[in-house]
Amino acid sequence: MDGIREAGGGVTAMPRWNSKPGSRMLAEVSLWSADLANLARDVERLSPYADAFHLDVADAHFAPDLLFFPDLVAALRRHTERLFHVHLMVDRPSKLVDRFVAAGADLVTVHCETGRLEVREAISRIRANDCAAGVALRLETPVSAVEPYLQQISAVLLLGTMPSVKGREPGPEACARIRSMDTLLDQHGLRSQVVIVADGGIRSHTVSELREAGADAIVAGSLVFQADDLAEIFAWLHSVGAKP
Repeated sequence: MDGIREAGGGVTAMPRWNSKPGSRMLAEVSLWSADLANLARDVERLSPYADAFHLDVADAHFAPDLLFFPDLVAALRRHTERLFHVHLMVDRPSKLVDRFVAAGADLVTVHCETGRLEVREAISRIRANDCAAGVALRLETPVSAVEPYLQQISAVLLLGTMPSVKGREPGPEACARIRSMDTLLDQHGLRSQVVIVADGGIRSHTVSELREAGADAIVAGSLVFQADDLAEIFAWLHSVGAKP
């Protein structure tokens, strides 16, 4: 997980993502919850602790907000060597992939709900850029919808709340969906290769439940940005369900 990004080549995005530790839960930090007027400062402040930074991209169509754009990602890329997970909550992700990979994304996740042709095109473009690909599912989408893409992806992101919703508890079905995804990946012999990311409703009292259900990573926002002691909160996150 600590691979170094080198200018002009060097360590590529896919090997960087695939070098993640498998013995403990991964903590992605959602930059949507950062101090938006001081993003670079917050990236540098959390880099010693975070496994990755999570950057939501929204187009005001697929999701109701307007969020992060490629030039901003490129500007932040200079402030950290941590992984960048770009989550495209947009109608046409294939049109944006190249720019976000060029900006410094290590993992680009696209939504299954945009349609099979669009998802296949986006994944193809992501992988052609030597970047890791992920597929995201909204809360109401059956976990089986990811099956056509399992052989081409490195991560599945399961939303626990509606897209672009902050400050809500995860839906009551969130843990059951993670368990179903865990089973599905195991059936395909891919459990050790595809990371299950839980996104939405990450609170101190929900982390253990999500981890027990099978989440390999969580996307934490206010949980870490409002913490008094960053070292303590990340040590706790990394210890939840850690394997010897």
